[in-house]
Amino acid sequence: MTPEAQGRRPAVANHWLLVLCLVGLDYFSTLAYLPSLAVAAAGNLAPLAALAVVLVTVCLALPAYAYVVGRSPGGRGAAGLLEQVLPGWGGKILVLTLLGFAAADFVITRSLSLADAATHVTHNSHGQAVLGRLSPAAEWLRPWLGAERMAQLETLFSRQVIITLGLTVLSLAFWQLLQRGFTRKILYLAAAVVTMYLAVVGIVVGSGLIYLSAHPELWRAWWNSVEQVAPGGSIGKHPFLSVAALSLLALWAFPQLALGLSGFELTMTITPLVRGAINDAPEDARQRVRNTRKLLCAAVAIMSVFLLGSVFVTTLLVPRDALASGGLAKDRALAYLAHGGVLSSGEPATALNGWFGSVFGSLFDLSTVVVLSLAGASVVMGLREMLPHYLHRLGMALTWAGQTGVIMHLLNAIILVVTLVFQASLSAQQWAYATSVLVLLAGAALAAGVDVYRRWRISSVRWLATAPFAITCAFFLTMTAVTAFTHSSGVVIALTFVVTIVLTSFISRWLRSTELRFEGFSFSDEATRIRWEGICGREFQIVAPHRPGLTSVAEKHLAIQREFRLSASTPVLFVEATLGDPSEFYQQPRIEIHDEQGREVVRVSKCASISHVLASLCLALCRPDGRPPEVIFGWSNERPLAANLNFLLLGEGNIPWMVRELVRRAIPDVRSQPRILIG
Repeated sequence: MTPEAQGRRPAVANHWLLVLCLVGLDYFSTLAYLPSLAVAAAGNLAPLAALAVVLVTVCLALPAYAYVVGRSPGGRGAAGLLEQVLPGWGGKILVLTLLGFAAADFVITRSLSLADAATHVTHNSHGQAVLGRLSPAAEWLRPWLGAERMAQLETLFSRQVIITLGLTVLSLAFWQLLQRGFTRKILYLAAAVVTMYLAVVGIVVGSGLIYLSAHPELWRAWWNSVEQVAPGGSIGKHPFLSVAALSLLALWAFPQLALGLSGFELTMTITPLVRGAINDAPEDARQRVRNTRKLLCAAVAIMSVFLLGSVFVTTLLVPRDALASGGLAKDRALAYLAHGGVLSSGEPATALNGWFGSVFGSLFDLSTVVVLSLAGASVVMGLREMLPHYLHRLGMALTWAGQTGVIMHLLNAIILVVTLVFQASLSAQQWAYATSVLVLLAGAALAAGVDVYRRWRISSVRWLATAPFAITCAFFLTMTAVTAFTHSSGVVIALTFVVTIVLTSFISRWLRSTELRFEGFSFSDEATRIRWEGICGREFQIVAPHRPGLTSVAEKHLAIQREFRLSASTPVLFVEATLGDPSEFYQQPRIEIHDEQGREVVRVSKCASISHVLASLCLALCRPDGRPPEVIFGWSNERPLAANLNFLLLGEGNIPWMVRELVRRAIPDVRSQPRILIG
C-alpha cells in the first residue's frame, strides 16, 4: 500500500440528521443572500424562478445524486464513478476538470459567503460601532504613505474588503480543526449553528407569510403584475402560451439563481460520515446508502420550503429601492426585515412580528455571520477525500502535503487573492460561483448516465433508462454555457485550477519516471502464484519479452537461439505484457502462466507501463546468492521523441533503456544487476 493510501484517515460514522447539519452550512447558508439575488434577477417573477429552482432540484439533481450515492458509497462521488466508467486519459482529464471546478467552487464559496457576512456586519449597529472605533487606527499610515498612495490603498482595501479579509483570517481556525478530520464535536458545532440559523430564518419567513395571508390585496397585486407578462395580459386568455412564456422567463433567470443549488453539488462526498447498519459490509453499505439518500431528500425538502417562502416574502414585502444597489436590503433582505425595516406598504417590519428590531436583528446577523463564515465544510470534505487521491494516482507524491495541510493553506491563500480581485462583491462573484455549481451538477448527471448505459445490456431499455440523466446533463450544461457566455470568470478560475493540476501532474510523472511504481503482483489463481514462486527460485534464466501478433513464440525462440548462439537446451522464459490503463501511475499487474509447445510464457495484464512491469519481473527473478538473469530485447525503429512521449503518456516506448535504468537504480551493484541485451 502506498504512503498516501496509508495516511488516509477513516471517517467517523454518525446519524444522518447530524451530518445533514454539516451539509446545511453550505446549502442553507445561501438563504442569507439568495432572496435578494432572486428579485434582482427576475423582479416580480422571482417566486416563479425560485419554483423553477425547486423543480430542477427535485426532478433533475436529486435523482442523479441519489443514483451516484448508491454507486459510490465510499464517498468518491461523481468523480469516482466517472473514473470507473471512463478509464484512460480521457476519463482522467474529465475527472481533473471536475476537480478543478470543485476547487473553484470551494474558493468562491468561501469568498462569496464571507463577503455577504461582511455585508451583514457593516449594516449592524453593533458592528458599525466596533468599526468606528477601529477606523482611526489606520490614520497613522497617512503621514508615512502620503495622500496619493493612501487614496489608492483605500480604493483597494475598502471597508467591505477589510471586513471580509478579517472574517477570512478568523475563520481559518475552524478550517485548521478540519485538518484533523470531521470529528463528532465539529458535527455538533455545525448542528448548533444550523439549527439556530434556521430558527431565526424561519421566524422571519413565517412571520412574513402570516402577514401576507392576512393581506390578500398584496397577493392580488403581485399576481396582477405577473399576468401583465403573460400573452394578452391575462393567463386565462392563453393558458398554455402563458405558462410556456412564464416558464421560459423563469428559466432565463435560472443561472443567476443556480446558487440555490450551491452546497448540494458535493453532498455525495459526505457518504462516509453517515452511519449505516451494524452488519453492513464496506463493499455493500446498503443501509448507509439509504440513510444518505434520506439526508439528500431531507435537505432538498427543507431548502425548498425555505427558498420559496423567503423569495415570496422578499418579493412582496421588501421595497425595490431597498433591494437596489446601495440599498439597505441589498444581499440581506431577510436581515432587513429582522431589523424592522420599512415594508413596501410603508409600515415598519414590526407589523410582521413584534420581536423584530435591533435586538432580534442583531441575533439574526450573528447567526448569519457564523453560518456564512463556516460555509464550505462539505466542499472541504470532498476536496480532502478526492484531491489527494486522484493527484496521487496521477503521479504526485502528496504524503507531505496531506500531513502539513498545504493544499488547504494554498486554497485559503487563493481565497484572499480572489477577495481582493473581486473587491469582496457578492454580485461580482455570483457568476463564477454559479458556473462551478452547474458544472459539478452536470458531472454528476453525466456519471450517472454513462454508468446506467454501461450496466444495461438491452438496447431499448438502456436508452430509456439513460434518457433522464442525459436530459439532466444537457440542461445543466446549457445553463453553464449561458452563465459562461454572460460572465466568463468562473470558467477562467476553474480552468486555471485544471491547467495547473494537469501540468504539475505531468511534470511530477516525468520527474518520478524512474521510480518503480510497483504495488505487487496479483495472480489468476493460487496455482499460478505457486508456479511463479518456483520460477523465481531458479538459479539462472533468460527472459525474452515477446509482443503477440508479430511472430509466434516458437519463431521468437528460434530467432533468439540463432542471434545469441544459444543451445536448444537453454530454457528461455517468455514474457507477454499487455498494456492496461496507462494513465495510472501505480500498478499491480496480473500474472498468468501458460505452456506453448514446451515453452514457458508469462502473460502479464493490467500494466500501466510495460517498462516498469518488465523491470519488476527482472528484480523478482534476481537471487541474492545466484547469477542475475539476462533480458533479451529486440531493436526498435521508434524515434527518440516519439518513444519518450509514448512512455510518458501511453506506457510504451524506450522499453529497453527504461528497464535498464530502473534496474540500475534498484540494484546499484553492477555485478548483481540483470543484464539487458538488445539484438
